[in-house]
Amino acid sequence: MGIKIIKITALFSVVIFSILMLKVISQYTSFDKNTGFLAFKQQVVSNRYWMAFFYIHIFSITLCLLAGLTQFSNRFLTENRALHQIIGKIYVYNILIINVPACFILGLFSNGGLIGVTGFLIQDILWAYLTIVAVFSVKKGNINKHRSYMILSYAVTTTAITFRIVKNLFYNEAHHDYELFYGLNVWAALIINLFAAYLILQKIPFLTGKNQR
Repeated sequence: MGIKIIKITALFSVVIFSILMLKVISQYTSFDKNTGFLAFKQQVVSNRYWMAFFYIHIFSITLCLLAGLTQFSNRFLTENRALHQIIGKIYVYNILIINVPACFILGLFSNGGLIGVTGFLIQDILWAYLTIVAVFSVKKGNINKHRSYMILSYAVTTTAITFRIVKNLFYNEAHHDYELFYGLNVWAALIINLFAAYLILQKIPFLTGKNQR
């Protein structure tokens, strides 16, 4: 029962915050260079290459979030194995071909100074590594390792959500330096999500390989 509650709570939370992310992303459909996050990036909005990577990332990351939601239900996997593989490929290709390269470029110009830049680049490299290991694991027939690394990959995918939660809960313009807070928040979101994934992996026996016959 406890595991079911954890899984349902996690799924519900990601769904809610994915919807909120869609609302945030929708503001960029106007392509106004002074909208939202872009208001803090005026030094690079004139760079058409940076802007192209930004829009590619913003509009494609939602697909990663939604695709990931369908991958962790045992019932869905059992009854829709072919669909699971299709959605899984969309998730993997989206990350490795589109978002990892885009986020690497964006990370080089990240807010938060050196702390923010290094945080984003390490997050990007880790995102690619976890996803690649998940792919090679399933190709070798190691389903438990595949599922574990996909959960870790999805934990990195959802750092954007955690980042915004932490910012909305704790950032105070009157008391915090924006650049320092931003940089530390990049690391905080990554650590929080990976720790949450670790706890999930410890709580679900079939993902860790424990208690298997």
